[in-house]
Amino acid sequence: MPSLESLIELNGVEAAFQFSAKGELSDFKVSDGSELTESVLDLLSHLCVANVSIASMQARGWETMTGMKGFYPIKGFTLVGFAWTAITNDDFGVVMSNDSVDYEAAYAALAR
Repeated sequence: MPSLESLIELNGVEAAFQFSAKGELSDFKVSDGSELTESVLDLLSHLCVANVSIASMQARGWETMTGMKGFYPIKGFTLVGFAWTAITNDDFGVVMSNDSVDYEAAYAALAR
């Protein structure tokens, strides 16, 4: 399981956060100078859980309808915005500045 302390140290991370299965923000760390707030991270947590739920429904439906396997379970979600990207895996996430986002490093750190 990753720690918020290790996630916030990744290059380009503006915030690291943990959330419940219902999408409620349970803990977070924000980098100095970031404009992200607890309220924004709480909304983002809900958005990530909702999108993983929808993607899970779609993956299960695809596997059922086509007989193809390997799409389910969905563990993570990435949201690319204009200035930053949110990357989650299970119940942890990071928000990274788009000018320095490293998807591989983020998913590796979240998978620990």
